[in-house]
Amino acid sequence: QLQLVESGGGSVQPGGSLKLSCVASGFSLDYYTLGWFRQAPGEGHEAVSCISGVDGSTFAADSVKGRFTISASNARNTVYLQMDSLRPEDTGVYYCVADQAGMDVRTMCGTVLHDYWGQGIQVTVSS
Repeated sequence: QLQLVESGGGSVQPGGSLKLSCVASGFSLDYYTLGWFRQAPGEGHEAVSCISGVDGSTFAADSVKGRFTISASNARNTVYLQMDSLRPEDTGVYYCVADQAGMDVRTMCGTVLHDYWGQGIQVTVSS
């Protein structure tokens, strides 16, 4: 009964903002490394940002550095992705992912093999 459920997606104009949330059920973030991946139409999964639920360390892809911020509330068992200055190329389905503790955040963002995946949520940036 382990689940990751994303919310907060939608459609925005370029330069706009969205905040994604991912609620984990059935396990505690305290012992996991978590992240956000996205998939543009016709493309593979691309790492966006990752965070350690153990010590809070983070990693962000170059394409989103300075624009997106990942955070986590262990008490709420929730991971967030604040997305600012959105661009059309940010469009895609965003997935929350999780792996059991021990994986470095940079390593986690370097692979598409993860223990748990959310269902994905659409983000569309267009004018």
